[in-house]
Amino acid sequence: MIHNISYRVFVYGTENEEKVREAIKTLFPNSLPEKDTNQGYYGNNVVVLHEKIDKKRDIRDLIKKFQNLDYDVKNQIIKGLNKKIDNKGNLFLRFDKQEAYLGNLVVVEHGDSIHLKIKIAAYPSRKDKAIKIAKEMLGEKNVL
Repeated sequence: MIHNISYRVFVYGTENEEKVREAIKTLFPNSLPEKDTNQGYYGNNVVVLHEKIDKKRDIRDLIKKFQNLDYDVKNQIIKGLNKKIDNKGNLFLRFDKQEAYLGNLVVVEHGDSIHLKIKIAAYPSRKDKAIKIAKEMLGEKNVL
């Protein structure tokens, strides 16, 4: 269902990097993110934690988490799939960092979040096929 998953998280100067790493572990318990440091708009350091995940076990674990999401969260994702999937079959989702630190997965639209790019294995690689697979991955019974 999924080829790979990439994530990216910004850690701002007012945030504790270890807490952000814990938030990432809510989605990816075995995560070992790479760390880059960039300069922010006001000259402050901004840390970027990122990783590409392609281990089948880690992908399978994330799919299980998606299937066990609260009905409203899952429904929110499903309703937005047309906007969240590009023509190359990439699904883009954002999860709230603070909620993830508390162990909750809450989909958000703002930038201060855990950004996921999920490459859906759709053959041929078309948006409509990717949407159907994403719905199946989320456990929706009545797809397309």
